[in-house]
Amino acid sequence: MIKPLIEFCASNMHHGTDEVMRRFEEDDDYETTEYGCLGNCGECYLSPYALVDGTIVAVDEVDQLYEAIIESLKQQQADREALDKLLDDLD
Repeated sequence: MIKPLIEFCASNMHHGTDEVMRRFEEDDDYETTEYGCLGNCGECYLSPYALVDGTIVAVDEVDQLYEAIIESLKQQQADREALDKLLDDLD
């Protein structure tokens, strides 16, 4: 099984995202990576965020980020399952 990739920006750590990153690093179910820059400078300056399998997940407060990432992962999985079902129905 491919692990979800959660990417963090080192420049965003001033929001406290380093603590969220550590939580995911401790869990073997996720792949985490930290970059010096993810190229989302406007988002990075304004709010805590991470890229979750390529999708920006941003929140107002850092204490919301962990749960927002989990919810994004659940939604992405549900979307993949719905697409798979649709493709199966077409066959």
